[in-house]
Amino acid sequence: MPSADVAFHRALVEAVLVGVATGLLGVQVVLRRLAFFTMAMTHATFPGVVVAAVVGVDLYLGGAAAGVAAALAVAALSRRRGHDPSTATAVALAAGFALGVVLLSAQRGFTRDLTAYLVGSILTVTTEDLAAAATVVAAVALSVAVAGRALTYTAFDRDGARAAGYRTGTVDLGVLLLVAAVVVTAVPAVGTILTVALVVAPAGAARLWTDRIGTMTAASVGIAVASTVGGLLLSRGWDVAAGAAISLTAAGCFAVSLLVGRRDSLLTRRRTRRPGRTAAPVAGRA
Repeated sequence: MPSADVAFHRALVEAVLVGVATGLLGVQVVLRRLAFFTMAMTHATFPGVVVAAVVGVDLYLGGAAAGVAAALAVAALSRRRGHDPSTATAVALAAGFALGVVLLSAQRGFTRDLTAYLVGSILTVTTEDLAAAATVVAAVALSVAVAGRALTYTAFDRDGARAAGYRTGTVDLGVLLLVAAVVVTAVPAVGTILTVALVVAPAGAARLWTDRIGTMTAASVGIAVASTVGGLLLSRGWDVAAGAAISLTAAGCFAVSLLVGRRDSLLTRRRTRRPGRTAAPVAGRA
């Protein structure tokens, strides 16, 4: 089998794995309104990548270490009274990326190309990348399956979850660490900058079609996998950047859902505003 075909088949496997991981976790990100945190995480991993490149270790290992540190910092700052979680997230976003730029500028003559990390290079994935992605998919799937009730409860009613005996702080930290892991896993496919679209857009699109968590999760995974595989095929057919094609495909799915989805879409709102019709309230279901 030609090497080009081997590379493309690896890219397909990576696309499916990344789609499953982002689709599964994306629902929790959307329900908990962590889209901004996810964007911050994509920036906060940058200094870890720079340090890893300078000292000559694996870039993704450096990104993962920086992501975990950022998640722990945000979790710690968010638990302090008088602090808005979005403030801590914004600080992590700005400080992380700024630190990466400072470290990079301090290395005179350093010319290593970090473009693949920023925007992805899915056609160059290795078997190690596939193994890492499969491990993260298993971890996310296991977490959602085992802690699904706690995740849903804490997402919708934190006070009630705390009264029921759930450790909301532990659950929140677990979600943040999973976000960090998924962000790093998606790097070979779409890079750090474009990862937020793949995490948020499929889940956001799924929520516009259903209010049932199980159905929403399945739809989110389906849309995410369709986006990664479809974007990869578009990239191959039109000879464009794979990471950008994947992200644009995910954004396109969200745009279509925003227009014609069954729940809270533009078309639904237009229908409910017609004379003689009233909008029925939709309650969230676990």
